[in-house]
Amino acid sequence: QVQLVESGGGLVQAGGSLRLSCAASGSIFTIGVMRWYRQAPGKQREWVAMITSAGGTNSANSVKGRFTISRDNAKNTVYLQMNSLKPEDTAVYYCNARVAQSSSAGYDDCWGQGTQVTVSS
Repeated sequence: QVQLVESGGGLVQAGGSLRLSCAASGSIFTIGVMRWYRQAPGKQREWVAMITSAGGTNSANSVKGRFTISRDNAKNTVYLQMNSLKPEDTAVYYCNARVAQSSSAGYDDCWGQGTQVTVSS
């Protein structure tokens, strides 16, 4: 079993910053790509940013230049630094990780429970 636990969400004014964390624990051999998604009320879940195990990153155009994804492989943790927040960034943010539980196992898709980010205007 693998658990992903997000933290760091909250209420912030427009223009402010938040840093989300997502820690993976449990039966972990290695973690591949880690991603952040978000889902606003009444909308579909959308991809926000991704980072490979080697540190390569990419992000959605809507957050480029404002959000930065990073990871600490020793801690099995991924971060999302969110700056210059806008009301349209309001959503539940979810982390996702591709996790292998042994050297012979394939990668499973694991999800956190989500953390609420609310940006007031």
